[in-house]
Amino acid sequence: MMFKIEGNKIRSYLMAGALALASAAAFLPAMPAHAQVRTLPDFTDLVDQVGPAVVNIRTVEKVTSQGNGEMDEEMQEFFRRFFGQPMPGTPRQGPRSNRPQAPQEEERPRGVGSGFILTSDGFVMTNAHVVEDASEVLVTLTDKREFKAKLIGVDKRTDVAVVKIDATGLPAVKVGDVSKLRVGEWVMAIGSPFGLENTVTAGIVSAKQRDTGDYLPFIQTDVAINPGNSGGPLINMRGEVVGINSQIYSRSGGFMGISFSIPIDEAIRVSDQLRATGRVSRGRIGVQIDQVTKDVAESIGLGKAQGALVRGVEAGSPGDKGGIEPGDIITKFDGKTIEKPSDLPRLVGNTKPGTKSSVTVFRRGSTRDLSVTVAEIEPDKPAKRASERDESPTKSPASAAAKSLGLALSDLTEAQKKELKLKNGVRVDAAAEAAARAGLREGDIVLAISNVEISSVKEFESVLAKADKAKPISVLFRRGDWAQYALIRPSR
Repeated sequence: MMFKIEGNKIRSYLMAGALALASAAAFLPAMPAHAQVRTLPDFTDLVDQVGPAVVNIRTVEKVTSQGNGEMDEEMQEFFRRFFGQPMPGTPRQGPRSNRPQAPQEEERPRGVGSGFILTSDGFVMTNAHVVEDASEVLVTLTDKREFKAKLIGVDKRTDVAVVKIDATGLPAVKVGDVSKLRVGEWVMAIGSPFGLENTVTAGIVSAKQRDTGDYLPFIQTDVAINPGNSGGPLINMRGEVVGINSQIYSRSGGFMGISFSIPIDEAIRVSDQLRATGRVSRGRIGVQIDQVTKDVAESIGLGKAQGALVRGVEAGSPGDKGGIEPGDIITKFDGKTIEKPSDLPRLVGNTKPGTKSSVTVFRRGSTRDLSVTVAEIEPDKPAKRASERDESPTKSPASAAAKSLGLALSDLTEAQKKELKLKNGVRVDAAAEAAARAGLREGDIVLAISNVEISSVKEFESVLAKADKAKPISVLFRRGDWAQYALIRPSR
C-alpha cells in the first residue's frame, strides 16, 4: 500500500528539517581552522627538490704500518697459541731478520658522512667531526660524479665545517628561517647512514633550543639518524634546510628515537667566517661561570633561579677591567636576558671582538649596569691556585655564633690580600658540622655573608648575629681562583 503526499507538504517537511539542523548546529562549538583533518605529508616532491644538493663524503687518513706488510709478531703468536697454526693467509717465514723494517705510510678509509651544497660554485657544508684530521676528503654527488675536496675551515666548537669542490652550476639548497620552525612540525633528513647513499628519513620536531652542554642549542627531532647521516641537512616541508644533523642520543650506538641538529642560522654564521678567513673569531670577557640554584637565588634575594654565577674573573680580562667580580650573577648581556649559564658564552661568542657591550649583574641584593669591551677568544688556560704565604694570619677567637656554623676564621694579612688580589674577606681555618656539610673547607676565603661584604672576622660576627638563624645563611666564598655560593643551615 502506498501513501501519496502532496508536493507542498514535502517542501514543508524539508524546510522544517533544515531549520531543526540549523538550530542544533548553533549549540555546537565551531571547529577551528587548524583542527581540520590533515593527511600525512608526501615527501616525494621534497626529495626531488633537495636530493640533488645532498652529497656523500668519504674521508681518507694516512697511517703508518710496518714496512714488510706482515702481521705483527704478537698477533702471530696469539694464533699459534690458541689455534695451533698461523693465521690464514699469513706467509710462511724463514729465519727472522733482525734488521728493523722502515715504517711505511699508507692511506686507509677513515669514515663516511654526508653534506649539502651551499652554493652553485662548489661550497659544501658538513660536520667538523666528519672531515677533521682527514688527509683527503672525497665528495660524491647524486649523479655519481666524485671530486677531491679542499678543506676551507673547521670549527670544533659548533661542529661545522666547509669544504670546496672544483665544479660550477651545482644544485644548491635553500636556507630556511629557524625562528619559524615549530615543535610538532614535519621535517625530513637525507644522508648516508652506514654508507647507504641518498637515504631519506622523516619525523617531527621534538623540541627547540635543546641545551646539551655544547656551544650551541640544538633542534631535537625523532628523525632516524645513524652513523653516516652526520653533516646532512634537516629539511622542512617547504624544502628549506633548517639544520645540520649532528648527534644522536644512544645507549647502543644506533638510533633510539632522539636526534639533534645544529640550527642552520648558527651554522651559516660560522660558515661565512670560515669561507672568509678559514677560522671563526669569537668574543670573550674572561669569566668562569656556573649555575644559579633555586636555593641560592632565594637566599640572596634574586628570586628566580636565572643568570650565570661568576665563579672567577681572569686578571686583566675585559670582565676584570669592566668591574665584574667573583660572586656576581650576570642577568643580562647587551640587553638580552641570561636564563641559564650556557646563554652567556653563546651571546658573548657571537659578539664581534672590540665591541663595547653592556653587562647587568646582581650583586649584594641589587643590580648594576657595567660596560665591557669584548676581546677575542683564546685557548683555555688552566686555572692557577694562589700559593700560601708563610706569614701567620691574625687569628680571632671564634664566637658562639661562628661555632654554631662549624667555622673557625682568621683575618687576612695585607700580604695575603695582595697575593690573592682581594680587598676583603676572611680565611677559613677549620670547617666542621654545618659548614662542612655546605662544602666549606680549610683555606677557603669567605667574601660575603647574607649579601654583605666582610673584611674582618669582627664584621663576619656582626652580620651573622643579625641573620635569621631559622633560614639557610648564604656565604660567598673563594677557593683557589674560583668563587661560589654555599648555603649553611645552622644546627638547632
